[in-house]
Amino acid sequence: MRAKPEMATTVDIVVYPGFKALEAIGPMSVFEYANLHLRRAGRQPGYDVRVCSTTVGVIQSDTLMSLQATKALDVLALPDNAIIVGARDIQRALADGAVPVEWVNAAAGRVQRLAALCSGAFFLAAAGVLDGKRATTHWSVADRLQTDYPAVMVEADAIFIRSGNLWTSAGVTAGIDLALALVEDDFGRDLALRVATDMVVYLKRPGGQSQFSTHLMGERTARPGIRDIVQWIHENLHARPTVAELAKKAMMSERHFTRVFQQEVGLSCLEFIETCRFERATRLLGNLSLPLKTVAARACFSDEAQMRRVFRKKLGISPTLYRERFATTGVHAEASQASISLTDNGLEK
Repeated sequence: MRAKPEMATTVDIVVYPGFKALEAIGPMSVFEYANLHLRRAGRQPGYDVRVCSTTVGVIQSDTLMSLQATKALDVLALPDNAIIVGARDIQRALADGAVPVEWVNAAAGRVQRLAALCSGAFFLAAAGVLDGKRATTHWSVADRLQTDYPAVMVEADAIFIRSGNLWTSAGVTAGIDLALALVEDDFGRDLALRVATDMVVYLKRPGGQSQFSTHLMGERTARPGIRDIVQWIHENLHARPTVAELAKKAMMSERHFTRVFQQEVGLSCLEFIETCRFERATRLLGNLSLPLKTVAARACFSDEAQMRRVFRKKLGISPTLYRERFATTGVHAEASQASISLTDNGLEK
């Protein structure tokens, strides 16, 4: 955690005509809730947030909502942190110069953190600042980002990625995840956790930092037969079916089923079942009152040892450490959260 600033950190939310409304409002809300909790603790607000665009005035979003930009983009007046939101038609935004490339170049080297949400990553890529760096964007435009900017190491499945002082995120609500990470970086996990609780979101999403849950994997398949199998697996995680048995349910040969399932879902059938159990376990671990043996049983692992092996394979950490780092608050955590207090050194348990 970097040293907490003595004065409020300036954050410019960079918008332009056609920007994605939720991508601007989500992070703004995160910073406002953080300021609220700091004020309640008798401390100064941590963030000074402004809406910024190429010109001062009303900027229409992709919805009925518009935002009032109170600051114009200026390489001589850079903020501490800048967050560029994405657009549905990012190619048009790029062609229109919605966010000037020269401004991005100047900001990348001089601000503490430059973040791009969703397709906003294209502005960073166009400026060349992502060359040789890991980055992510909304899954629907990830291939386009990689094709147009081959020097960028695109990771299409990530929720957000930090590469030095450059941050990129997946689409829409992932901007909230990124903003919570910034708060955690500035003021520690407990303040970020309080904000996440207020907003009724996860501090860290269950299942790791992945854009795709196993439910979404199944919904995206074009084959009804495979969707039916995916649904059956979710509803019968306690079962131990062989691939041959699942192929029979799908009315396919085992060889054809294996190939089609991998092609449609992106995982082998056995890998998918394991991932379903893993995701269920990550959700259950958020209930701090459940013993690990109970979590393993309810997630349909054969035993706690198998669950531990899967967590180490997927995340490199044990279920216990996952719970300590990533468990969300809830009914069972309410009493412990009520005892958290703010101090001059941040937040402590």
